[in-house]
Amino acid sequence: MNKIQILALLCCIITSCSYFKAEEKPEAVARVGDSYLFKSDLENLVLTDVSPEDSISIVHNFINRWAAQKLLITAAEINIDKVQQAEFDKLIQQYKVDLYTKAYLEQIVKREVDTMVSTAELKSYYAENKDNFRTNGTLIKLRYINLPKDHPKFELIKGKFFDAKKIDANFWETYQLQFKSSALNDSVWVEMNQVYKKLPFITPENRDNFIAEGKAIQHPDSLNVYFIKIRDVIDKNEVSPFDYVKPTIKELIINKRKLDLIKKFEKEITDDAIKNNKYEIYK
Repeated sequence: MNKIQILALLCCIITSCSYFKAEEKPEAVARVGDSYLFKSDLENLVLTDVSPEDSISIVHNFINRWAAQKLLITAAEINIDKVQQAEFDKLIQQYKVDLYTKAYLEQIVKREVDTMVSTAELKSYYAENKDNFRTNGTLIKLRYINLPKDHPKFELIKGKFFDAKKIDANFWETYQLQFKSSALNDSVWVEMNQVYKKLPFITPENRDNFIAEGKAIQHPDSLNVYFIKIRDVIDKNEVSPFDYVKPTIKELIINKRKLDLIKKFEKEITDDAIKNNKYEIYK
């Protein structure tokens, strides 16, 4: 090939290259070794209502932290011995496996598990496992009000409160906001520590003087009077009532369904892999 032909070829190459634009590269804002931080990495870092000075400070701190982390990981890879690095790599890989499989199984469970539990199923579970539901402390059903001594309807409210007849809901709705504190639903079991908080004159030391089934209490302090009616008491280490443990039983049943589904799914996916020759054990 003579010189004229070579020059002509070079001209063709240069002319052809002019038709192609240079690939746009992301604009870097910092570099550590072979690692780059780009402008795109800083997007959404600063909120719109932040002042320019604070924005600069936030971005500057982010860049410095990025650089420090890159320098530290480089130094760690040099200075930590290879055996420990291998152990860390195994932990990282296992964490990835755990994270992915947990997220996947949670999707399946959320889609497949029935969270409806019938009352009959709840009661059946309770009857079969009563000994597992013994109380850790005393449970009480009670109602109380804390009423100012000078309340103009003091005697009327006292009479209504201690009346054994059905509570007049309209009456209590009218006056309840005038009480310093109150709890009128005595169909709910409460723990003893809640009683200590709401009725501070009752303490662990004197509780036996106040806590008894069916007991009516009138206890004055400087400005107010507590009216208390105890409906029922269950002592420590007795079988908890069904209504009290019902939410716990429901959770236990649903959790068992989840575990059963996961076991079933793991077996199915393994059996399917064996059937399709994707999984085999070498003897």
